[in-house]
Amino acid sequence: MSLKSVSPEEARLMIDGGAVLVDIREADEHMREKIPGARHLPVSAVETSETDGFHPGETVIFHCRTGMRTTANAERLRGLTECEAYLVEGGIDEWKKAGLPVAVDRKEPLPIQRQVQITAGGLVVLGAVLGFTLSPWFHLFSAFIGAGLIQAGISGWCGMALLLKVMPWNRRNAPATAAA
Repeated sequence: MSLKSVSPEEARLMIDGGAVLVDIREADEHMREKIPGARHLPVSAVETSETDGFHPGETVIFHCRTGMRTTANAERLRGLTECEAYLVEGGIDEWKKAGLPVAVDRKEPLPIQRQVQITAGGLVVLGAVLGFTLSPWFHLFSAFIGAGLIQAGISGWCGMALLLKVMPWNRRNAPATAAA
C-alpha cells in the first residue's frame, strides 16, 4: 500500500487535529528550513522494520522538499507505521506557496546539494573562461568537473559533496543526532 497525497492545507488541518508531521530530508536541509513542529527522520536513516515511535491509531504525514523523495520512498515510509500515513503534495515548497509557516535559519549553511551545484557550476564557468582567454587546455578542467557530476549521478557517490561536508562552515553546527 502506498501513501495517500494531501495538499498542504489539508495536512495543516490534520496536524491541527493531532497528526504527526515528519520531515524526511537530510539534516543539513532540515536545519536550514523546517516546518515548525515537524519531527525529523532522514530517509537515509529509515529502516522499514522500525516503527520509530509512531503510536497505533496515530496519523502520520511525511514531507520532503518537493514531494519527489517522499513519493520515491513511499513504500519504505509506509513500512514505518501501521497507522494512517500520507505525504504532502509538493513538499515544503508547496507548503510555503500555500502561505503556511516555515522556520528559516539563514545562519545555517545551504544544503550540501546546493553547495555542490554552486561549486560545480562555478568551476565549469571558470574552466570555460580560462579556456577561451588563456589556453584551450583549461576546457579539460570543465570536462573533468562534468565527468565527476556524471559519475556522482550514476554511482550516488560525490567526492565534492564529501569535501564540502568537512568545510568549516558545514561543521560549525552539525547535529549530534538525527532528531531535531
